Amino acid sequence: MAHIRIGVQLHPQHTSYQDYADTVRVVEELGVDTIWNWDHFYPLYGERDGLHFEGWTLLTAMATLTTRAEIGCLVTCNSYRNPHLLADMARTVDHISGGRLILGIGSGWFERDYVEYGYEFGTAPSRLQDLKRDLPIIKERWTKLNPAPLRNPIPLLIGGGGEKVTLRLTAQHANLWNGFGPPESFKHKNEVLNNWCQEIGRDPSSIERTVSTKVDEADQWDAYVSAGATHLIVGMGAPFDLVGVKKLVEWRAAQG
Repeated sequence: MAHIRIGVQLHPQHTSYQDYADTVRVVEELGVDTIWNWDHFYPLYGERDGLHFEGWTLLTAMATLTTRAEIGCLVTCNSYRNPHLLADMARTVDHISGGRLILGIGSGWFERDYVEYGYEFGTAPSRLQDLKRDLPIIKERWTKLNPAPLRNPIPLLIGGGGEKVTLRLTAQHANLWNGFGPPESFKHKNEVLNNWCQEIGRDPSSIERTVSTKVDEADQWDAYVSAGATHLIVGMGAPFDLVGVKKLVEWRAAQG
């Protein structure tokens, strides 16, 4: 069996910065490979106007709070930043972290973010077309920055399961793909991504397969691996109960 990587997505809502920072430190000590936040401006559940922190500023802090784990947004909304600026931000966090940043990116979906912050929401197809346009711009900007990224290029993760556009863009540009369950759905999307890789002449094994899961889905983790996942990421919100993270670490250890 291929080595399984594990991660945790700590939702940056309904929490103080201090509690969030303390949790980031602890989960790295527990042994996870990756630590993620998300890129939204308001809570996605619970009190709609509750406590919330901006993702990329928080990533800078996460870079300084950790020494080993890779970090990233799961996922950055492409619509919120000029692609040249985003490339420069990623390069800067790459340096701050000592080369541990993964640029997770998607086309965006949370309408409230757009409306309240003055971005054009458009349509799902138009946002995907924007992502298609901007990915090459980001990659080209990395070739021009001084200093260059420490990991050159910075690994790209694309999140989403759209079979006609998103997974094709993943095959063309990404080093990692993030999908969702249930396992049967993940397996299908995984196979679609493999087919896109074959169509464009790319080795499917060059793309790491990550899946977003939950602590209460522990009975599904083996099924995700059987479906092709090589990197499981458990998401959780505050108050952060790390029993589930410990369970994930133990489960991974049992894989041998």
